[in-house]
Formats: sequence, C-alpha cells, structure tokens
Amino acid sequence: MKQKLWKILGGLVCTTALANAETTPDALVAQALQQNPELNFYVANIGAAKGGLRTAGTTRNPELSTQAGYKNSRDNSGGPSGDGAAWSVSFSQTFEYPGRIALRRAIANHDVDLAELHLAEFRRTLAARVRTLAYSVASAEQKSAVAREIGSRFKVLSDVIAQRPAAGVTPQLEARIIDANALAFQRQERDAALEATTIVAELNQLCGQPANVPLRVRAGAVRFSRVSLPDLLKAARVKAYDIRIRQVELSQQGFKVALAKNERYPGIAVGPFYSQENAAGREQRAGLEIALPVPLWDRNAGNIATNTAREQQAQAALAATQREVERRVTQNAATLEVKRAQIDKWQTAETAKFREAAEVADRNYRLGAVPLAIYVETQKQYLDVISAVNDMQRDALRAAQELEILTDVKLYKQEEQP
Repeated sequence: MKQKLWKILGGLVCTTALANAETTPDALVAQALQQNPELNFYVANIGAAKGGLRTAGTTRNPELSTQAGYKNSRDNSGGPSGDGAAWSVSFSQTFEYPGRIALRRAIANHDVDLAELHLAEFRRTLAARVRTLAYSVASAEQKSAVAREIGSRFKVLSDVIAQRPAAGVTPQLEARIIDANALAFQRQERDAALEATTIVAELNQLCGQPANVPLRVRAGAVRFSRVSLPDLLKAARVKAYDIRIRQVELSQQGFKVALAKNERYPGIAVGPFYSQENAAGREQRAGLEIALPVPLWDRNAGNIATNTAREQQAQAALAATQREVERRVTQNAATLEVKRAQIDKWQTAETAKFREAAEVADRNYRLGAVPLAIYVETQKQYLDVISAVNDMQRDALRAAQELEILTDVKLYKQEEQP
C-alpha cells in the first residue's frame, strides 16, 4: 500500500514539475524508461517465458488408478460357485525418453532470451523516439518564436504605413505586400506552435503522462562524431537487436527439430499394482506394471518435416535480416555524415549573422535605405535558415540514434546549456 502511495505521489510530482519548469531530453528519456506503460507488456513477456521454462523442466505427475466391482465365479462342471468383491489399484510414473526434458528446457530458455531481447530493443527504441520528439519540440518552439518575431515586425510596419497618407500606387502596393507577409509569418507561427503541441501530446504519453500536460523542452546543440562505416558494419553484425533475435530464433528452431526427432520414441510408464478378488476363494495379485506405446504407425514424421522447414525459414530470415541491417547502417551512416558536414558549416555564429541581417534590414527599410524586396527576402531567409538548421539537426539525430540501435555505438553528444 505504501509503495502504491509513493508511486502516485511521485507521478504527481513529475506532472507538476513538467507543467511548471523546463525539462531536458535526457530527463524525458529517463522518465519514459520508468513510466512508459508499454514497458509492462514486455516485462510480462519475460515473466511468461520464465513460467514456461519452469513448466518445461517439470516431471509429469504420477498416475493412480483403481478399479472396484463384483465377481461371480461358477464351475462349468456343476461344482460349487461363489461371488464376492473384486478390486485393484495401481500406481505408475511416466519417464520421458532420455534428453527430452533437456530439449524442452533449452527451447524455453530461448523464449526467455527472446523476451529479454525484445525488452532491451523496445527500451532503446523508446529512448531514441523520446529524444527525437524532445528536440523536435524545441525546434518547433524556436521556429514559432522566430516567425512571431518576424511577423511582429511586419505588423508594426503595417500599422505605421497605415497611418501615413496614401501617396501614389507604389506605397499602396508595398503596404499590401507587407500585410501579406505579416499574415504569412503569423500562419507559420501558428503552424509551428500547432506542431509543437502535437508532438508534446505524443511525448507526454510516451512518458506516462496525460497528453494535455504543458511541457517545455530546453535542448542544447548536438555535436556528432565522424562516421567509420566498416567499424559500424562490424559492430552491427554483433550488436543489432534484429540480428540477435533472428540468431536466437534459429538456434531455438534447431532444438525444436531435435525435440521432434526425440519424440519418435515413446515414454515409459512404470509402477506397482495390487488386486484382490473374493469369490469362490480369496485371490491376491501384486507386481510391477510397464506400459510402453509401440510406435508402429506414428513416427512423428509430420512434426519433424514441419520443424525442419521452419529451421530453413529461420536461416533465410537471418540472412535477409543481416542484409537489411547492413543496408540500414549504410544509409544512416551516409545521412549522418552528410548532415554533420552541413551542420559544421552552419554554426551558431552563422545563424546569428542572419538574425542580425534581419534586424539591420528592418531598421534601414524604415529609413528608406533598403528597398522592400531586399527587406522581405532578408526576413524570409532568416526564418528559412533557422528551419534548415533545425531540420539538419533533426535528421542527423534520427540517423545517429538509428545507428545506436543497430550498433550500440553513440555518435552524438549534447552540449551543456549556458
């Protein structure tokens, strides 16, 4: 009861903290790995697999059988006859063919391994998804703020021009262009804010929170390491979850083939029996009973053929998965290397230059030193640069995290916020 209470209080504290303070991508990842409700499904899978392992190693229960009835004995030559009770009892234990229980335990052990691999893969994928969404929220909020900044400039400029007396066609057309750009940037601001709200809803649910909890993400710049494709391919062949899962499935299927061949031979039931009859006289019998099915018609050929075919399928699936993993590693490595090179060219200082240029263009247009076309283009390019840099960061981070899932190699590092 106390543990449940502490969990409830902890959830309330986390919700309050998210609603009233900024959080970081790493903090959201840690929260998701603790509170994501889907984790329970994979944890329960491990529990079910361990239960199957326990069942696989359990010896069959012995069988106790009894018979009771009435016996009438009559001599065919006309001699005396008798009747009385007749009953019997037997106790038997079935012994599996040697090696069968060990094979079942081996198959069940592989079920446990598969459940643990699926849990580990889900945790790694969940962390990557939460981190990507966290940076996407920060990017959308930044884009919304920049669009709001530019839109406010056009709105102020539009209000100033509206107060001036009309002096020809050119000023009127410029006023309409400014009004149109003000509306366009306001729309981009709303679209970016809507994108952030949509992402926050998914992010909250991945973290085990209600979808409508307010959330602000403080994300620093991400630095990416250089890519060595041969090293990544080598690591993927050993570390990729998809390959490891297919390898365990192939090994498990080999044990299933061996079990099917083992099951051609029957188990043996052995145990004592005792019977007593009271009719013309008292007759007692005691001994040892052995029951052994004779495998004349059923040699388990169907199950052997089925499991052998499935083993061949597992081999083909492993080969296909290896090729698929190599393709994904190659594609994501190329994407990361290209995006990393682009990001290195667009440092924070470069982005600041475009912001400064937008401010300079705004001041000089008011003074009449800059034409409207240059002013509008400068503002648009400022927003385009912010969007392009954020898109490059997002694509590079997605590729780096995909490579981390495939190779267990971390190729990114978040810089500390000032």
